Amino acid sequence: MNSIVRDTDVVELSDPPVFSFGQKLRANRNIRNDGTYGGKEIGEILVRKGEVGYVVSIGTFLQQFYIYGVEFLESGYRVGMKRKELEPADACEQIDDPPLPEES
Repeated sequence: MNSIVRDTDVVELSDPPVFSFGQKLRANRNIRNDGTYGGKEIGEILVRKGEVGYVVSIGTFLQQFYIYGVEFLESGYRVGMKRKELEPADACEQIDDPPLPEES
């Protein structure tokens, strides 16, 4: 059990929240029900990696983390997530154009 990675040294609350109300975000991993989402089985996927949603609330957990309430458009679920589970959607939408061929 010593190989369990925990965020015990991280205290996000000493800084302002990274994300803001209304910000468009993307889930960077699948999110499963840990038992806190009523009406769904434990382990059931609530949000799929890449799904887009908007911040509708910002709370805290264990006096240590910000929890972002994100309303996901595709699934219709409102899920509380940590910063490490989210990324700005705009950053993922940037598409690098391939370089143009050089003229001879």
